[in-house]
Amino acid sequence: MKAVYAIVTVPAAPVRKAPNHRREMSNQLFFGETVQITGHKDNQWLKVKSLYDGYTGWLTPHLVTGIDAATAMQQSSLLAAQFLTRIEINQQVMQIPLGSTLPAFTHKKGVIAGIPYHCASKPVDTASIKNKRNQLLENAHLWLNAPYLWGGKTIFGVDCSGFAQTQYKLVGLPILRDAWEQALQGQPVASLKKAQPADLAFFEDKGKIVHVGILLDSKTIIHAAGKVRIDKIDNKGIVNSETGIRTHQLKLIRRFID
Repeated sequence: MKAVYAIVTVPAAPVRKAPNHRREMSNQLFFGETVQITGHKDNQWLKVKSLYDGYTGWLTPHLVTGIDAATAMQQSSLLAAQFLTRIEINQQVMQIPLGSTLPAFTHKKGVIAGIPYHCASKPVDTASIKNKRNQLLENAHLWLNAPYLWGGKTIFGVDCSGFAQTQYKLVGLPILRDAWEQALQGQPVASLKKAQPADLAFFEDKGKIVHVGILLDSKTIIHAAGKVRIDKIDNKGIVNSETGIRTHQLKLIRRFID
């Protein structure tokens, strides 16, 4: 059977665990991200696999537009650079979120699924970022106080692993979607004392990885817990900077930037 591909043509497409609007949103796919369609139900739902991170789930057909395999495999290092970036497409205005991919884009113009679009804002070119660690940390601070949202990846709602994945995407380093998957990537760091800024710290509950945050140094961490916040960290885990209550138990640390 020939594989079928599509590209997201709305600002942020909700991806659900099952083909029902009442089921949990497990992820969001942004404008310009490509998927392989692996199944369908009742002509109302598509099962998709992200070509960026392999994450699977269900979305409705009106959120994507079909493309050929060659187009699906094309990669762009140009990303929307503002929390909301204005584009013009089909003689209409669309606001796309930070980190959206700008396919076939040059000189303020691009093409997505055969449709021309215009973007006056300067994009992020992840291929040209030299100091990825410093840029990542600078970006992450801009997300402070963004509310927690299960499955979210935007400033209007983000979960812990979506926050980590998006910060790394913005400097051109792809990592997987969920915390337990991310914990299997990168290089192990022996201890918090040996950690470097931008390392990812992972936390457990009953032996399972349930949370991730970005280390700012060996004593502080930025993470999405209730909202994006900066808290204290020690060898045992996270301590809420406001209440002094320990909230997360440290399991391991991984490094993704040499």
